[in-house]
Amino acid sequence: MKRKPRSYTAVPQRVDTPSGQLAREIGLPWKQVGMPRLVLGRLEWLALPEIGVGPLHAKTDTGARTSSMHAEDIELIGDGSRVRFVTRDHYGRMITCEAPVAGSGRVKSSTGVARKRLYIETDAVLPGGFTWKIRLTLAHRGKMKCPVLLGRRALAGFFLIDPLGHHLMGALRELESQFPGICRP
Repeated sequence: MKRKPRSYTAVPQRVDTPSGQLAREIGLPWKQVGMPRLVLGRLEWLALPEIGVGPLHAKTDTGARTSSMHAEDIELIGDGSRVRFVTRDHYGRMITCEAPVAGSGRVKSSTGVARKRLYIETDAVLPGGFTWKIRLTLAHRGKMKCPVLLGRRALAGFFLIDPLGHHLMGALRELESQFPGICRP
């Protein structure tokens, strides 16, 4: 039996509803193909309130499986179940963070070099309040334009990516108004 060819269309539509409310209305996450999703741009603003970091410029990268966050001075503390590291927010402020270790594994960088990295899990928040749990590897991304890279695992089930768009979820000031304690310099 011959299969019929199929295609999907996605028509981005601006909706004057906060991202958190819209995500609840369309029932995210969806694991099936072709279901409603939020549309992210190539670059988005992001906060990580559980570890007290925000705002951060995040780059979406469907070519990367894992997500990554800039971290310096990474050290395991206690019995190795927690990690302490230093990162920078959008304003260049140094922030010392501590989080439970979610695991470790070998991650191949874009240059093809595989290194062992620690993982943390934390809530990520977009302008408008959409919150979801992501797993981040800790790596030195100091020379990169964006301190956070969102890979396929963090994006799956929630988002479609518009590579021409940027900050489609909202402006920096919207994220700052959600988290005045961690965002304002």
